[in-house]
Amino acid sequence: MSLYGLYRPKSFADVVGQDHIVGTLEQAVKQDKLSHAYLFAGQRGTGKTSVARILAKILLTRAVEDETLARQIVRGVDDGSLVDCVEIDAATNTQVDHMRDLIEKIQFSPVVASAKVYIIDEAHMLSKGAFNALLKTLEEPPPYAFFILATTELFKIPPTIQSRCQRFLFQHIREEEIIRRLQFIADQERITVERQALRAIAHAVQGSMRDAIALLDQLRTLPAITADEVRLRVGESGHEYVEEAMVAVAAGDRAALLQIVERMEQSAVPMETFLRLLLASVREELHAGVGRKEDPAPHLRRLDAILHAVRDARSSPLPSLVVESALLALCDTEVATPVAKAERERKTQKAPESAPPAPAASAQQTSPPAPSPIVEAPDLTLETIRNAWPGVLQLTTPPAVRMSLKNARIAGVEGNTLTLHFTSAFHRDKVKATEAARGIEAVLETIFKRPVRIACLLESEAATPATQSDVVNLADAAAEIF
Repeated sequence: MSLYGLYRPKSFADVVGQDHIVGTLEQAVKQDKLSHAYLFAGQRGTGKTSVARILAKILLTRAVEDETLARQIVRGVDDGSLVDCVEIDAATNTQVDHMRDLIEKIQFSPVVASAKVYIIDEAHMLSKGAFNALLKTLEEPPPYAFFILATTELFKIPPTIQSRCQRFLFQHIREEEIIRRLQFIADQERITVERQALRAIAHAVQGSMRDAIALLDQLRTLPAITADEVRLRVGESGHEYVEEAMVAVAAGDRAALLQIVERMEQSAVPMETFLRLLLASVREELHAGVGRKEDPAPHLRRLDAILHAVRDARSSPLPSLVVESALLALCDTEVATPVAKAERERKTQKAPESAPPAPAASAQQTSPPAPSPIVEAPDLTLETIRNAWPGVLQLTTPPAVRMSLKNARIAGVEGNTLTLHFTSAFHRDKVKATEAARGIEAVLETIFKRPVRIACLLESEAATPATQSDVVNLADAAAEIF
């Protein structure tokens, strides 16, 4: 049996990354407030069908008192042999005749279990006539009939169907959760795998647990799974180039951007995937800029340029050319980052060659010196750090470290130690690196006139999650725009 079949969730306790859904359904079961129609939506591999089967087992056995019969029903759901649990692939059963046949059979009472459950996968593939045929049954279902619809494209489900279902939106599974699950499976199966290889797999699958386990299954024949082996077989995901491209755009380095695109072509990176990752990075920059009360216009122009590139790349015979054009367009001074523009202006104004010598002036005529951009803070507190943070970011180098630091959350201050939380292990590791951490600590010491140490943790690693009142969100201090 494949690893995915072997380690597929069999109960709510096994489901990873969907706590908000599992908790709600468990409470509904406990309070006996189950609905006759559910709609599960989310990207592939996030657990929609697995949760549907788990819920089906509960619905089918909740009124069965014979334990032996209950176990037989559960096995029947797992192996697909139970007549009272019908799984339909809407991609191959789109026509209205199929739906009418199903509805006619609904009128017959359950044969073995206490209910009849219909799981309709890829429900958005149903035809308009099939949806209309299903609608009336959803409005007035028999007391023993339950429907669970699963879809990767919620917007294609008619509003009339959605309004008659309880909707649950499945989230992308976080990389750290995927890595923990893969490590558990590797330990159980005695698979030798590097931690960085697991991280490379989690990067490649973009939130899909099913794809991650399938990839581990594909690679487990190797004596030892390394990060290089993962990249060799699946190619690079594009994450590796996003930060490099953002730095080159900020610096206006067009030659570097062309080299980045060439390397992505050689590594078979999907250009549309890279553009989507770039879009997410610019969105983070927008949120951070809003938090610093900067003009959002440059970031919005960037987003618009990349969105156009995403649409063009889908139909272009040469998507890499679309990416090149988009990146070069981003180098325009109108869409450069405020930090990069300020740096260029500073260099331009530093020593103008044609400027005549300034006339001597008396002490009374001398202009007062410009105030320091950083305000000294007598105390090291959340408030003083928050006020000083724009200066900390501006003084942090290189730009790659500054970009990762923008994604931090201040979780607390204890003595002279500042604790930062990150949702991304990539940004955590970038800031935590010895040279980067020392540079940031030097900036903090300059501002607060005392040694300051930083501790970098993933939010999932924190002993106690930070509360709303004691967390300073550095990358999203204002209301979300999207």
